[in-house]
Amino acid sequence: MIKLIATDIDGTLLNGDGELPSGFTELVLRLENKGVYFAIASGRQYHTLLNDFASLKDKLIFIAENGALVMHHGKELFFRALERHKVEGIIKDIRNAGDRDIVLCGKKTAYVETTNTEFEAEVRKYYFNCELVHDLLDVEDDILKIALYDYIGSQENSYDMFSSRWQQEVNVIVSGKHWMDFGRPDVDKGISIKYLQDKLGVSCKETMVFGDYFNDVPMMEAAYYSYAMKNAPSEVKAQARFEAPSNIEEGVLKVIDDMEEKGFI
Repeated sequence: MIKLIATDIDGTLLNGDGELPSGFTELVLRLENKGVYFAIASGRQYHTLLNDFASLKDKLIFIAENGALVMHHGKELFFRALERHKVEGIIKDIRNAGDRDIVLCGKKTAYVETTNTEFEAEVRKYYFNCELVHDLLDVEDDILKIALYDYIGSQENSYDMFSSRWQQEVNVIVSGKHWMDFGRPDVDKGISIKYLQDKLGVSCKETMVFGDYFNDVPMMEAAYYSYAMKNAPSEVKAQARFEAPSNIEEGVLKVIDDMEEKGFI
């Protein structure tokens, strides 16, 4: 029986208009009554997730910032921050590369140092708490991750450049068409899922996960019931055991409903 379900949000749980699928609240409540834990696993900050799922905040586990922070019932379960010297080095390196912007993802809030219109609109989607500062190097906060925004495309324009420089020291991962994240090498969604499995007494074969992008792959490796969305890149699909209908088709709910009917949940 499946006892833990975790899903990514963007491109996975949310539809093409960025909305939760119909019946999601009823699903979470139904699963809770069955003793099934439901986790939201996202690159978004914790404060954003609280805002996005305000009515269900006491029903869900939040895996925020790609796994750097795990919260349940308002209590911190797991937290790991980047070392300060790495934060400073990455910021300087991104600045030197040009034509890219940065979100410094702190535990208290997110920080940016530009008001570029396109960038600001994207930032507001994922960072409910965000502060404009003069210099990111002056920020005093625990930094969970650094998010790079590439106006051309993170996979084709930034990944090779920065992974070759930093992959020995930090986890460099493409998290969206324009986004790329730098985090601790001992932090990802998969590590957080394994932490929850240990804490909750849930096995790999009792875990189901859904994702659509490269930052979801570690999570897929931690669960037997690993689903890549139909809209995921082929490289991501290759890492999952199963395929779910697309986010536009409300694939997450369809798979869960089907597994309930078959008696796996």
